[in-house]
Amino acid sequence: MSRIGKIPVQIPKGVTVTIDGSTVKVKGSKGSLEHGILFGTLAKIEDNKVIVEKTNETPQAKMNYGTMRAHIANMIKGVTEGYQKTLLIEGVGYRASVEKNEVVLNLGFAEPKRYKIPNGIKVETPEQTKIVISGIEIEKVGQTAMELRAFRKPEPYKGKGVRYEFEHIRRKAGKAAGK
Repeated sequence: MSRIGKIPVQIPKGVTVTIDGSTVKVKGSKGSLEHGILFGTLAKIEDNKVIVEKTNETPQAKMNYGTMRAHIANMIKGVTEGYQKTLLIEGVGYRASVEKNEVVLNLGFAEPKRYKIPNGIKVETPEQTKIVISGIEIEKVGQTAMELRAFRKPEPYKGKGVRYEFEHIRRKAGKAAGK
């Protein structure tokens, strides 16, 4: 049984949570989000807290119990604080820029890679080698960061490529180290 699902989610000031049948809607200062209630779970509001309960004891309901609570907590955090991921680009001549609604990445290929920015996501390049992705939906922010990183993952010999800000790349020794 999920231990996360038992913990009620506190609703901060300035955030409104409404439950309409099978949908949870969260509205805050940064925007609004909605998510469907998962199978086997029930959400209700009591004493300025959102409480998630199981409707039955099936294995699927037990899995969805903690997941639904986590979705609601992520939605509340998203509309109050928002989410942000930072990518760093390493390599000679590697750089990024934002043009209109797409990110242009020069990563050593013959042509620059272009990535269309999804709705609800804000991408900035404060430096040519730094990409800051922000938004209110944790899934979209993480997916965008992962797709940008996938254009050129960091390689283990020199560390060239696109990596997360706090990601540690394990380096390998080159051929000269074997002698």
